[in-house]
Amino acid sequence: MPIYVMLTTLTDAGRKAIQEEPEKLREINKETEFMGAKIIDQYALLGQYDFVNILEAASNEEIAKLAIRMSARGTTQTLTLAAINIEDLIQALKHRESPW
Repeated sequence: MPIYVMLTTLTDAGRKAIQEEPEKLREINKETEFMGAKIIDQYALLGQYDFVNILEAASNEEIAKLAIRMSARGTTQTLTLAAINIEDLIQALKHRESPW
């Protein structure tokens, strides 16, 4: 299944909501899984982004739908990146195909 990295930044409304009720983070995780993505790992960050999530989803369309729905709430902004397993990349690079 495809892997994605989602970097999340809280908006002012998101920071207020988490400050008032930190358990909302667990609720968001349940909703994420309900929408079809599996959370593999998750960390809070210091710096430009507030969270990094490593996710599995069936397709680019599914992860895009999740990112849009999360951002539409007005509590987060997301940057989502497709990730390629290093072993898969090495195997792909070993299969040299002619460009013609």
